[in-house]
Amino acid sequence: MTTFKALLEYDGTRYSGWQDQKNARTVMGEIRKAAKAVFGADIDMQGAGRTDAGVHALGQVMHMKVSAPVRHKPDVLLKRLNDLMPADIVILDLETAPRNFHARHDAKSRVYVYQISTRKQAFMKKYVWWVKEPLDAAAMSRAASMFVGRHDFACFRAQDPSKPHESTIVVVENTGIETEEDIIAFRIEASHFLWRMVRRIAGVLVQAGRGEISEKDVAGLLTGKCDPRLDVAAWTAPASGLFLEHVRY
Repeated sequence: MTTFKALLEYDGTRYSGWQDQKNARTVMGEIRKAAKAVFGADIDMQGAGRTDAGVHALGQVMHMKVSAPVRHKPDVLLKRLNDLMPADIVILDLETAPRNFHARHDAKSRVYVYQISTRKQAFMKKYVWWVKEPLDAAAMSRAASMFVGRHDFACFRAQDPSKPHESTIVVVENTGIETEEDIIAFRIEASHFLWRMVRRIAGVLVQAGRGEISEKDVAGLLTGKCDPRLDVAAWTAPASGLFLEHVRY
């Protein structure tokens, strides 16, 4: 058994998410086809984060456990894998790893970034959420800082059928708002995330930037007691602006 650690980037626009799905085109499915052709066998693989349909990655990490004999060095395998994959999926680095390395279980934290555009974009429209109304970036920054710490994110998650009893308590290590010209970028780091949690936080921050909700409203949502006046699910930000930026080990 040979275990590899791979770092990759992808444009998720054309895919139904990261994870293998029947009758759907996924990022992992494309990598699996290329890996099977290169290694001549089915590969045990898993990513550090399961990105949803339309979500992108700048620094996804995955492991590949190969039971068949491996006759080439990682740099040769890297080139062969990339040659067989679509242009919107690229393995940036491939290295051998300890036999028991697990991309998801061994990760200490994940960093996501969400990009909001304050103007219509000709070239970046697949990678941002265009918000037409004026946004107060300072108000968004104050609201974002409230998410740091241990909170109950029940109001920010979509029910994951595969995890019916999942705890809604998450410890957020860092958040931040950065602005550059017409882009407002929201960054968040935590050990794990609930389904659609980041997109719903981004939606709430936009509501704060619009002046539609107060910091008191945000604080109330972080108690896990959802206010029926605040329809967080309806504010879910589009997938296009979300990137898995980095995985820390």
